[in-house]
Amino acid sequence: MLVVDDSVVIRRLVSDGLSLDETVEVCGIAANGKIALQKIPQCNPDIVTLDIEMPEMDGLQTIKEIRKSYPRLPVIMFSTLTERGATATLEALSLGASDYVTKPANVGSVATGAKRIQEDLLPKIKSLCGIHAGPVAGAPAATRAVSTQRPAAATPARVPAAAGTQAIEILAIGCSTGGPNALADVIPQLPAELPVPVVIVQHMPPLFTKMLAERLNSKSKIKVVEGQAGMVLQPGTAYLAPGDYHMVLQRKGVQTLLSLNQDPPENSCRPAVDVLFRSVVSLYGNAVLGVILTGMGQDGLRGCELLHDAGGQILAQDETSSVVWGMPGFVAKAGLADRVLSLSVIAQEMIRRIVRSGPILSSQRREGKEDLHGQH
Repeated sequence: MLVVDDSVVIRRLVSDGLSLDETVEVCGIAANGKIALQKIPQCNPDIVTLDIEMPEMDGLQTIKEIRKSYPRLPVIMFSTLTERGATATLEALSLGASDYVTKPANVGSVATGAKRIQEDLLPKIKSLCGIHAGPVAGAPAATRAVSTQRPAAATPARVPAAAGTQAIEILAIGCSTGGPNALADVIPQLPAELPVPVVIVQHMPPLFTKMLAERLNSKSKIKVVEGQAGMVLQPGTAYLAPGDYHMVLQRKGVQTLLSLNQDPPENSCRPAVDVLFRSVVSLYGNAVLGVILTGMGQDGLRGCELLHDAGGQILAQDETSSVVWGMPGFVAKAGLADRVLSLSVIAQEMIRRIVRSGPILSSQRREGKEDLHGQH
């Protein structure tokens, strides 16, 4: 790993935090992006950690240059847990960064900071570099990011009776590593007249989810907001779970409201996809379209099992287009997904299933794209 940061303290924290794991070695350090670009061909790293705010050449400038020569080199951004840091991190992800971690703050000691680095950074390094149970002698460096937890061998698709024929009343989406860019591709494709609400869990800390919602809203036809307690779900609006809060749904008369809580993390996550999906299935039963996009780990698997058993529909992103094929991979390998699709086509499949199951969008009727039975 090449560590790029102008802070001596952070470089020490990273080195100390990873020193106890024999699968990771710091092959070089750099105090700014300009030095980093010189060191990459010298030490040939498998992964780079990159600070955002640095003198001479900052992280955003550096990631642009790295992607010109090294389009597949995994890069993890180091970000501060501030609004400015969140904005810069989302920009770095849009420029090609693979993932991010937030810098330890007010941890009290170097040892505590190093422990935070080990807990937060090490799993992402291993995931993006394809390190599993341990190093394999003579194995080449990974060329594609995969989950540290490999999905089990494929099982036959478990399709419940009449699956895919029921009306869709809500769209639920879960994602993690690579998710901000995946959402930036998918959500802007949804039509303004989408006849159902959208609920989303993206694993991110506070402030980051607020900035992501604002960024998606500025680029989308539907309205995108960070979820707040008491919000009434409306068609054509997407609600992004806020960082550090589980988001669930509640019924009040004929209305469906958002509720937030800080119950214990699930799958080491808060918000968690499983928590949202359980809630959605409990209210909507089989009238749910669940979508699992790129992400590390297996959050969403249990929720998809419940959705599948209820007779709902499930789509999963394929391995080739995923930054990390952990979350969608577990769902696909468990035989829960109706279809496993590339990111480039998954939005259109979502729209097709929603429109086929319910009222035709007036824009589609005007364009003559569908007849009264929702057939092309």
